[in-house]
Amino acid sequence: MNSEFGLYNLWSQGDIVTRVVAILLLGMSLSTWIVLIVKALDLRKFAVQSRSTESFWHAADFADGLGKLGSDAGNPFRSLAMEGREATAHHHAQPQLHDALGASEWLTRSLRNSIDESTARLQSGLAVLASVGSTAPFIGLFGTVWGIYHALISISAAGQATIDKVAGPIGEALIMTALGLAVAIPAVLAYNALVRGNKAILNKLNRFAHDLHAYLLTGARVASGEDPKVVPMKRS
Repeated sequence: MNSEFGLYNLWSQGDIVTRVVAILLLGMSLSTWIVLIVKALDLRKFAVQSRSTESFWHAADFADGLGKLGSDAGNPFRSLAMEGREATAHHHAQPQLHDALGASEWLTRSLRNSIDESTARLQSGLAVLASVGSTAPFIGLFGTVWGIYHALISISAAGQATIDKVAGPIGEALIMTALGLAVAIPAVLAYNALVRGNKAILNKLNRFAHDLHAYLLTGARVASGEDPKVVPMKRS
């Protein structure tokens, strides 16, 4: 919109406060889309990595299973498996304070710590979306109020409030409200979508951790269902 009532006129006629608000909304919009794209790509990668867990259980031994999980250091499923293996080996290595804990409890704590680290990685960036979604409408509203305030001052100075003098300034001020909503709505939708995606990945991580816990303690994976079965797997 490059007319006398458009964004260009809003920028050229606005004072420093109006321009700061516009730049702030632009920055918030850019941060929203950057976080959304980065986190969406991460979720897609984690979803692909989660499919390799079944290949892990069909491996000949634990070391081969780790290879099937891939070599990406950021793979939460591989990190979980490695943490479980190291926790089991460490618990039996030498007497330490953690020997007061049983092997099952020690392994559970170690796997939970790994899941907590993955959860923190998954949730990084969500605070940005939540902040943008909750504050952008009010920032836009502040720009609107500021614009109307200056419009009223101009009308008062002119001594008359005809429609041609009111429509332009008031319309430009209301654009700030529209900009605030245009920034906030994608942030809220992105936040909700990423929370659902994170929940799906965490559910898969918890199921994998349950299977790892059973395997590292018993040497076999206990499958869930009405008729549980034991799937053997050689230790490395």
